[in-house]
Amino acid sequence: MNAKTIKGNDANIGVIARKVEYLPWLRALLAAERVKDYFAHLVEGSVERFDLSGIAALNFLMHAALGGGGTASLRSDPLGKSYAQMLLDMPLPIPRSLIA
Repeated sequence: MNAKTIKGNDANIGVIARKVEYLPWLRALLAAERVKDYFAHLVEGSVERFDLSGIAALNFLMHAALGGGGTASLRSDPLGKSYAQMLLDMPLPIPRSLIA
């Protein structure tokens, strides 16, 4: 068995738009490929993005992202609890029209 097949080796990140009108902008800038590139040092597998339109949010499922996950991982965050905070550090160009 390798790290890509161990149960619990995937991580989820949710991004909720503060306003519904921000969602198209977030959707355009937070493509699965861009999130994968941003986490390239941690994520060995693919990244999938899912729309959660009922709450104006996006969910990212990152495969093989936890170094084995749980007790199998030697990382300081084997469950990926800090990944959402890390994503908040991703630089995104903000249109002036959204800044109020």
